[in-house]
Amino acid sequence: MAEVTLKGISKTYPGTRASGPVLAVDNLSLSIADGEFVVLVGPSGCGKTTTLRMVAGLEDVASGEIVIGGRTVNNVHPRDRDIAMVFQNYALYPHMTVRKNMAFALKMRKVPKAEIDRRVEHTARILGLDNLLDRKPRELSGGQRQRVALGRAIVREPKAFLFDEPLSNLDAKLRVSTRAELKALHQRLKTTTIYVTHDQEEAMTLGDRIVVMAGGRIQQEGPPLEVYRRPANRFVASFIGTPPMNFLSGQLADLPSGLIYKEASGVSIPLPDAPAALRASANRPMVMGIRPQGFTLTNSSSGIPLTVNIVEPLGDSLDLSCSTDGGTSIIARIPARSTITPPASGASAHFAIDPSHCHFFEPGDFGARIA
Repeated sequence: MAEVTLKGISKTYPGTRASGPVLAVDNLSLSIADGEFVVLVGPSGCGKTTTLRMVAGLEDVASGEIVIGGRTVNNVHPRDRDIAMVFQNYALYPHMTVRKNMAFALKMRKVPKAEIDRRVEHTARILGLDNLLDRKPRELSGGQRQRVALGRAIVREPKAFLFDEPLSNLDAKLRVSTRAELKALHQRLKTTTIYVTHDQEEAMTLGDRIVVMAGGRIQQEGPPLEVYRRPANRFVASFIGTPPMNFLSGQLADLPSGLIYKEASGVSIPLPDAPAALRASANRPMVMGIRPQGFTLTNSSSGIPLTVNIVEPLGDSLDLSCSTDGGTSIIARIPARSTITPPASGASAHFAIDPSHCHFFEPGDFGARIA
């Protein structure tokens, strides 16, 4: 195991004559502790996979420094960095058995046969593959093939694991079960792990720490729940959380009765329990963010009036796609079993808002958090 440190690394691609060079990773610095599981998460093109490939040595670093286990590895060949990478594609040798697939890298390194057998059999037991060692990849399910790819990485006993969206080829049910296996495996092995995904739910459930990226830069890093509860800017707030956060442009009014948020289309939202520090931001443009889970159906006319356009049953909850009179779209998630009958599509309803689900940001797609 080893600490991995990225010091101001950047990567630029040539691009086309019309567009010019493309800055894929921009002066990124990150320290990953020995034994930590860190997830890089963000939309396609944010630089997360490029960052991982630079750590692996599959991409050259334009500037900056990569340190693994106290050794700078910028000019070290990938095979000599003592890391193991698991890709989205399993890349198993179809003519080899599971045993030979897992043993192949050790055999190339001329590890003694007895040691190879010990590592393969021990890893197969951990992953539940011990009764599949003599099968070939075509005789395995997708989940079993992914476990073989994991086993091939584990037997090397590397300083760090690098995962590049390893679960994206699996169906939804298998993704959930394999995700649990990965987490349990890390708790057992305690190997430093860098994991890349675009799936924010995967990031939240797996990582000791998540790193949200956009435009080749880190937007926020921290424990998953901290990032969810206190997003650093509007981009992070929109990316982390399902369904995505709702955003209402407007401004605060500081009235004798208390703070009221006046949305641009005319909706007024009382904020009786707003923190005092928020008063300093009154009477200037801002964006209010409300989690879908922050809405509650109410019979009170003092609630926010919304028109329900689409009702999506999810079993224990309902997602209501709504709109204000001014046309602002809002998604509210409410319990399926409610004391108030859920509205039908096309109906109007009143909603109360839980202030703990409200956030305030400066205007703009990357507007910083206020208060």
